Amino acid sequence: MPGRRSRLLGGVLLAVLLALGMTPAAAAGTAAATTGGGIPSVGTAWDRSGPYEVEVDIEVVHTFYRPRDMGRTGERHPVVIWGNGTGAVPGIYSSLLRHWASHGFIVAAANTPTSNFAISMRAGIDVLERRNADPDSVYFGKVDLEHIGSAGHSQGGAAAVNAAVDARVDTAVPIQPGPLTDPDLIDVPVFYLAGQRDLTVWPALVKAMYRDSGHLPAVYGEVRGAGHLSSIGDGGDFRAPTTAWLRFWLMGDENARGFFFGPSCVYCGDDVLWSDWRRNERARAVPGPGGV
Repeated sequence: MPGRRSRLLGGVLLAVLLALGMTPAAAAGTAAATTGGGIPSVGTAWDRSGPYEVEVDIEVVHTFYRPRDMGRTGERHPVVIWGNGTGAVPGIYSSLLRHWASHGFIVAAANTPTSNFAISMRAGIDVLERRNADPDSVYFGKVDLEHIGSAGHSQGGAAAVNAAVDARVDTAVPIQPGPLTDPDLIDVPVFYLAGQRDLTVWPALVKAMYRDSGHLPAVYGEVRGAGHLSSIGDGGDFRAPTTAWLRFWLMGDENARGFFFGPSCVYCGDDVLWSDWRRNERARAVPGPGGV
């Protein structure tokens, strides 16, 4: 997977260069006009809707959530492929997926209620590759295929990890992931999310995946008071941190760096949001604002 590693290294190096001269306080509170990819900045308002109106295209295999006016200033839009929980459909998570689209992502949500093997999720990339190359498509030349993330909830959380075996995927966000996955098979940054009061996927199970991810940058966040269904709908308290993570890794949004990385990372000390927060050695090695 040399291509993916080179993109990851290049992204980190670019982010370090962009961060030079900034303090942690500046990274947390000051917004550039656009991200490195030309997507408008939202400052640190991860919880609020982004700058794009959203269009939803419901098809047989996928539901696409996307900015209505893609590429309005020449920007290309990163991709998030999504996996549902067992028996669920994208509509159950519609507000969260619309939220990500409002921030400039194209979300390819697999319509399957059994997403674990991530087959339909990965097929979403294939569809967007074809449409990005099709002059008759609304997606033509507007998809950033160099920056793709996988995300999902429950069974779809396991699928988010499984999808990351694809060399085109650059980061994974498993939300309360089921057990049928193996982090040893991937090498991209992962943000594991658990719910403190989740009685379906116990936090201990998610922590075990995190501990098994020492070969890659991994962060574990346990949302205080959250049950297994707390992330459906608009994402609840999962919405803001997942948006920040995706904006950092897929858009190069430097306003998000200091929330996860560096000695003064904002989320590290947020005991109101998190009942447990951990970063492994490789995550702690990712430079914070100012290259620290």
